[in-house]
Amino acid sequence: MRAVPFLLVPFLAACGGGLKLTLIDGSVQRPGNVAVYFTVDKKSGEPVPGLAAESFTISEDGQPVSVLESRQTILNPEVVAAHYTLLLVDMSGSVADSGDVPVVVDSAKSFAQRLDKLQKVAVYAFDGSPDVYAISGFGGGPSLCSAIDRLATFRPRDLSTNLNGGIIQALNVLQKQMHDSPAPLTFGTLVVFTDGTDRAARVSRAQLHQALDAAPVGILVVGVGKEIDSSELSAIGRDGAILSRDRGQIAASFEAAAARVEAASRRYYLLGYCSPARAGEHEVTVAAHADGGSGELRYKFDARGFGPGCDPKRPPNFNIRRPRPPAPTTGSGRF
Repeated sequence: MRAVPFLLVPFLAACGGGLKLTLIDGSVQRPGNVAVYFTVDKKSGEPVPGLAAESFTISEDGQPVSVLESRQTILNPEVVAAHYTLLLVDMSGSVADSGDVPVVVDSAKSFAQRLDKLQKVAVYAFDGSPDVYAISGFGGGPSLCSAIDRLATFRPRDLSTNLNGGIIQALNVLQKQMHDSPAPLTFGTLVVFTDGTDRAARVSRAQLHQALDAAPVGILVVGVGKEIDSSELSAIGRDGAILSRDRGQIAASFEAAAARVEAASRRYYLLGYCSPARAGEHEVTVAAHADGGSGELRYKFDARGFGPGCDPKRPPNFNIRRPRPPAPTTGSGRF
């Protein structure tokens, strides 16, 4: 159990340091465990992956905490957080009858295989029908590629393109997965591939953007083909849009999307250490140093009841009751 509820301080970055650390959650446990879960980005917004424990320095109340004393370590974030990515693939008539299906299938498999090492990936398809089609659920594993192979024989029931409705359906599926997850912290990303625009008009643009505004997930769009509406797809892709009118760029665009989601996943860090404090309230500063830049975050905790015997590798006790996406009431289911 936590010693006492800790106080989160508004996200702070070191002035002019070039890095931004964003605090997501923290945990304090007797006899002295302190853990923080946060992201590291450049001020430009580009994720900073691959940092080691030695890339961070810790101080309490302005005084450095000895690495030997604190035994700071990077913990496996999977013990506290679950990341989900849903790939939504346009299989309307313009794709299914284009001759590009083999490259779409191979690209989807490469995308899923790359991210399956870091998070749970699901693949759904849409055409002009009201509902999306489950190709592969969030289970992942060895069956992932064989499930995605089903796209090769997919025949649309409706040749039109229900892009807006398909996105809303996919958001419902993703948010339901996040809501039902047993992990204390959940994160979701929706990646949409399309070669055109919404033609079915089942869902209005206003309804779509209302759903996008309400969804606490990252949204990335891959648009390839002469019929794409660049301005609309850019507006849908709240976290990025990879667009090309050259259908020969399908594989490269999927690869770029996978790289972007992968980098975003690796920007999360779970840093644990043993506090030398034994009583009272304290302010902790965690600073990151990488590529000549630096940044920091701060939070406060109460060390009441702290003592010897701390293990910095002990899984933190994040609050599973923290706010998370509400369960969708309709449909089939942040960077």
